[in-house]
Amino acid sequence: MSKVSRSELGLLVRLWPFAKPDAKWLLYAILISPLVAFCGLVQPYIIKTVVDQHIMVGETAGIGFLASMYIVAAIFGYLLSASYTIAISWSGQRLLLRLRQFLYERVISLPQSFFDRQPAGKLLTRLTNDVESLGESLGSGVVTIFLDLLIIAGCLGMMFHLDAVLTIIMLCCSPILIAIVEFLRRRLKVLYLEIRDAIANVNSYLSEQIDGVEILQLCAAEGQAIEAFDERNRRYRDACSLSNIYDSLMFAIVDGIGSIFIALLLWYGCGFMAKTGLPIPEIEPRSAGLMIAFIDYLNRLLGPIRDLSSKVATIQRALAALVKIFGLVDAQEPYSKEGEPIDEVSGNMEIKDLRFRYNEEGPEILKGISFTLQKGQVVALVGASGSGKTTLGRILDRSYTGYEGSILLDGKELSSLAIDEVSKVIATVRQDIHIFSETVGFNINLGNKSISQEKLDDAVQMTYANQMVARLGIDYQLQERGGDISVGEAQLLTFARTMAHDPEIIILDEATASVDSITEALIQQAITHILSEKTVIVIAHRLSTIQKADKILVMDRGLIAEQGTHDELMSRRGRYFSLFAAGQFSIAENSA
Repeated sequence: MSKVSRSELGLLVRLWPFAKPDAKWLLYAILISPLVAFCGLVQPYIIKTVVDQHIMVGETAGIGFLASMYIVAAIFGYLLSASYTIAISWSGQRLLLRLRQFLYERVISLPQSFFDRQPAGKLLTRLTNDVESLGESLGSGVVTIFLDLLIIAGCLGMMFHLDAVLTIIMLCCSPILIAIVEFLRRRLKVLYLEIRDAIANVNSYLSEQIDGVEILQLCAAEGQAIEAFDERNRRYRDACSLSNIYDSLMFAIVDGIGSIFIALLLWYGCGFMAKTGLPIPEIEPRSAGLMIAFIDYLNRLLGPIRDLSSKVATIQRALAALVKIFGLVDAQEPYSKEGEPIDEVSGNMEIKDLRFRYNEEGPEILKGISFTLQKGQVVALVGASGSGKTTLGRILDRSYTGYEGSILLDGKELSSLAIDEVSKVIATVRQDIHIFSETVGFNINLGNKSISQEKLDDAVQMTYANQMVARLGIDYQLQERGGDISVGEAQLLTFARTMAHDPEIIILDEATASVDSITEALIQQAITHILSEKTVIVIAHRLSTIQKADKILVMDRGLIAEQGTHDELMSRRGRYFSLFAAGQFSIAENSA
């Protein structure tokens, strides 16, 4: 078996776990396949018997019985074929159901670093277009190839039984057909991989541009965006058009060569070819019944071959989709659910010589960070853009892994703890606010049934989101991305979400979005409440928040340049004082 064949077989083998629960339906289809094939193969032989043994000799007795047998074989074959198709389709759709579920669960369990590298549009293509392409392949009867092969083998066997010479002549012409089909199959495989890449690029570009359409319109950049999309769209169109040409050629060639086969068999089997003077062995003219049956078998043989030629194209689509699907599965290991449990958490954290780089060849982003965080303490991280503040926050909540050094949470190494347990203890409120197109209540509890209504109401009250919730209602369905609420209200909602899940430690990436003065005051009150209630690491931008911190860490190019309180650092007139003097901290605010 060739290397290509082994890899293709490996892709199909990887689908087996998704099909295994419906193995009984597949087994049923396999067991009745010989019966379906037999019902089709017996019909031409019955016609031969009627023609040669009854019509040609004028013997009408027995024709009624043979006709009845033909009808029974046709009806029984149809019923078996229908049940075969239903069994295959049923198991195929259930396979897709499990595959979609598996892919979704896999994707949402991947680490944050994976999503930083992968455009959302490409991920959506894997989860939608590629799975749909595989579904079309299963639905179009690709899995009936086993039955097609049985019919081909049965037809060849019956043709050899009827006339070995005519069958051998036909087979001598077959290598041409096989060579053409194999050439087209290889070309189609390459083209369908190109199609999957092209549509992924189209979806990725669309997702990005639609998300930023306001910027495009404000900068009058629609024309350039259309040209860039047109280039990607043309690539997809060209690949699809070329694949359609090869697919049509494959079907037409098989059909055309089949007609030539029939013409040659009629010419030779009726004795006309011997009269041409060609050096071809002369044979006795065959009976009318034999020639009718032989041509019927040939048509029944060419039918599956013709279907196989179109199914080959569909198989290539399915294999191309599987390459992309399992490429996503193999891209990165998901978070491991295993690890030590967290019994009791006080919220103490100790970071020792923490180092991190995004990849082995890349530069160090964090270069030996060390500090402690005590229960109830507020630590503010400040520094210029690119100093490593956000990276540090994402390591501490385990969005990023693979760090060097030590992070101890109540004496236990963070990387050794179960990720689900860490998520309950450490939560992050990021600058990038995400609102789901679900109810207000869902956007707070995220469907977690363990969060009671009382706990949800308390979270809303303590984060000052109660005015918004009272105005909209807890069951109000928010628009996509929270289009029907303000940025400030969305931020209050994320505060309520965090407090409802009641973590011990909160990493707060303060937002700097411009909001109205009333909402700004509510946000400041919510932040003040969070700082007083929880152990907090805050990536601070507002001076009032920084001043409330028990400890300020001044980061500079992956290192802690200074640490202390606001007054201490100002008196040193060092890096912190320079940031303050340069206007790095927001002071135009309504402090609580």
